[in-house]
Amino acid sequence: MALGVVLADPEGELAALQARTVDYPPALADALVAGLWEADFLIGNARKAVSRSDTVFVAGCLFRVVGLCAHALHGRAGRWLTHEKGAVTSAGRLGVAPPGWSARAHGLLGTVGTTPDEIAASVDAADALVRETREACG
Repeated sequence: MALGVVLADPEGELAALQARTVDYPPALADALVAGLWEADFLIGNARKAVSRSDTVFVAGCLFRVVGLCAHALHGRAGRWLTHEKGAVTSAGRLGVAPPGWSARAHGLLGTVGTTPDEIAASVDAADALVRETREACG
């Protein structure tokens, strides 16, 4: 509702609902930041797949990690986010985002690697991104 464009609303019901979404709920922001526990969990799971060179599994974990971080940054900034399309670029533009956050997140998923050393480096970079996101979200 917050981001929707109302095309017809003869009774004013949609306008009333939209007015209720003007202020971003602090509880939602807090919940999205608290949800970073899952990113830590996924980093741990990804680390278990490094020795097997399971690039696809690790890439899946890291995709979710980056998404959780993007949602946390949007929540802390009080900005609505409805889906993953463009979320990383949008998160990088927020005032709360760590410097270079968006470029690093895109680079992370663009170069997961195929050897244990390359994959481990990607997991380490994702872990750093999560830590910096958590710090930025306070």
